[in-house]
Amino acid sequence: MGCGLRKSEVQQKKCDRAIRAALLIQRWYRQYVARLEIRRRCTWNIFQSIEYAGQQDQIKLYNFFGFLMDHFTPASSERNLISHIFRENEICRDAEWERYFCYKSIDVPDSYTGPHLTFPMTFCGVSKLVEAFKHKQQLHARYVLQILGETWRLLRILPNISHLSSCHTKEITICGDLHGQLEDLLLIFYKNGLPSPEKPYVFNGDFVDRGKNSLEILLILFGFLLVYPNDVHLNRGNHEDHIVNLRYGFTKEVLGKYRVHGKKILKLLQKIFSWLPLATVIDHKVLIVHGGISDTTDLNVIARVDRHKYVSALRPPKMTKLAVNGGNSQTTNSRNGDAGVPVDFRRRVRSLTHHSSTPSQGPPRRSLHNLHISHQQMNWSVDDELKKRRRLAGFDQSYGERKKPDSDSDPECEEGIQTYEHEWEQMVDLLWSDPMPQNGCIPNEVRGGGCYWGPDITEEVLGRHNLQLLIRSHECKQDGYEFCHNRRVLTIFSASNYYEVGSNRGAYIRMGADLVPHFVQYQASRTCRELTLRQSVGWTERSALQALRRQLFVHKSDLISAFREFDPNNTGIISPSHWASATESVLKLGLPWRVLRPQLVSSTKNGMVDYQEWIRELSITEPKLEISDTSLLETMYKNHSNLETIFRIIDTDQSGLISYEEFRQTWKLLSSHLKTEISDDVIANLAQSIDFNKDGSIDINEFMEAFRLVDLSAHS
Repeated sequence: MGCGLRKSEVQQKKCDRAIRAALLIQRWYRQYVARLEIRRRCTWNIFQSIEYAGQQDQIKLYNFFGFLMDHFTPASSERNLISHIFRENEICRDAEWERYFCYKSIDVPDSYTGPHLTFPMTFCGVSKLVEAFKHKQQLHARYVLQILGETWRLLRILPNISHLSSCHTKEITICGDLHGQLEDLLLIFYKNGLPSPEKPYVFNGDFVDRGKNSLEILLILFGFLLVYPNDVHLNRGNHEDHIVNLRYGFTKEVLGKYRVHGKKILKLLQKIFSWLPLATVIDHKVLIVHGGISDTTDLNVIARVDRHKYVSALRPPKMTKLAVNGGNSQTTNSRNGDAGVPVDFRRRVRSLTHHSSTPSQGPPRRSLHNLHISHQQMNWSVDDELKKRRRLAGFDQSYGERKKPDSDSDPECEEGIQTYEHEWEQMVDLLWSDPMPQNGCIPNEVRGGGCYWGPDITEEVLGRHNLQLLIRSHECKQDGYEFCHNRRVLTIFSASNYYEVGSNRGAYIRMGADLVPHFVQYQASRTCRELTLRQSVGWTERSALQALRRQLFVHKSDLISAFREFDPNNTGIISPSHWASATESVLKLGLPWRVLRPQLVSSTKNGMVDYQEWIRELSITEPKLEISDTSLLETMYKNHSNLETIFRIIDTDQSGLISYEEFRQTWKLLSSHLKTEISDDVIANLAQSIDFNKDGSIDINEFMEAFRLVDLSAHS
């Protein structure tokens, strides 16, 4: 009996040891997963901060262009360089647009091996198109123009807000941002089925930019829209904007694929984007918009907006006085931006929208060439104007407030302008806004446009319109979707691996008659599906750190100056906290620099940062060109995307080539925007050094590629 008791005690001890071992393993695993999650969130913050900083930079540059348009003489060279991007209706009448869409003079050669389409479009034709794009075939320009023409004619008769009804026999599929990633769209169709009357779809904007197949995605979606206009619904996103496309790749993609007819295709797409509906409502209960809402969102106003006026949501189109006082909601856009608009009316538009208090005569118009004011005054006027323009895009702390009209102004005109401004702000909010956890509605200073709105705004707007759910996109989410605001706001994002392979899943929604969203997640990359969690986090972390090192490298002069403020004795060594503070003061990315320091800085001495050695260790390659002016190089690195945007604007014939003079004007525009001085001699030397074949013109793509930074640590 005693023997049996001892045996039982031994077994109990073994059992206790096994339990303790299991608890230790469980604790270790939880800590391991927690550490991976911290790394994943930190990586995510890096990617998102850099992305949003780029968007803010884009809006600042465009606001500067708007400043030039509003405040410099029509004869000034700077204004002439950019004025064509503000000519929103160069061809005004529908009959002229019909001729512009004409494809009949374009022949399809016998050597063409891509799909041949017949019109009106059929399901068979669109299926053929999907298969062709799946196998990397390119559609002939004649068919592209035909699809675009038919799409434009259809979109013009659609309302601003599409309404559709669910039923028990079919589910509605809702997709978020695709951003030119054709693999994601094809995977959605593979898993969920092609659009049809039995399988309706809502695509919630941002079809283009960033990815390599934006045009193919548009042509597929437009094709299904033409075949099933009652079952395929397309909302406009903030990237359906020709100004944004200049920076984020869609313009370059189209011109690269269609060198002969690319300019016409882009012009037609610019028109089509302005006609895309703004929202979709399911069963009068679920609202779908691309960005979001604000405290002033009114669906009744949105339903009445002349959406096609807003070719770019970044800037309101010009209006004639007749448009305001004539009782007609249509506005008239002039060919040269200002022609036909009374000077006094233009002044009052600016006075209202920018809260300026200029005298009735208004200041004289100026040119950069004959500016007889000090550099400090110029800086002040640009800063002041940009500050006012930022308010227009939702930057003022008193968001939503309106300035009362002057007592001596025309009441009817003021009322019309206020209505007009209110419509534009509604458009910006729909396309650019993001939700936040706190109550209220504040400017979205992170992106540079729209607002952040809180759960109280969600409750108020949904309650006022008797809605129960808001579905939006616009933000990349790690799982492809995310609820917030007490599950009354749902973000859906359909571009998987958006920042890097493994960075995020894509997702889409299936919604039946009960209006309960069901999610389907996926990874379009086979490589990513084969990675473990640790490998996936490591992959994306390395990519994020490479992007961050590039940002640090291009700001190295500013960083050194900031570090020296904490190093009065010029020892070259500062504390980690000072390193973190100085780095954030320069880059302004809002990142946890102390957490990131061990992965970014290896040069430490007794717990202190050797910043001089660290700057030298940043493993970045520079162009193999002999350019003695290091400040010019640094300016080029910092403003790589801005430079490309200006180049694309100045290249009016879309040839991909610009002359020496256009190159000089590009740099003059950039230096005015940055408020820095760059001499003509320095610019001329740079132009000659990159004119590789010495033909007097510069290839934009070659120039941008020559000055693209490469992180050597990625190849080590």
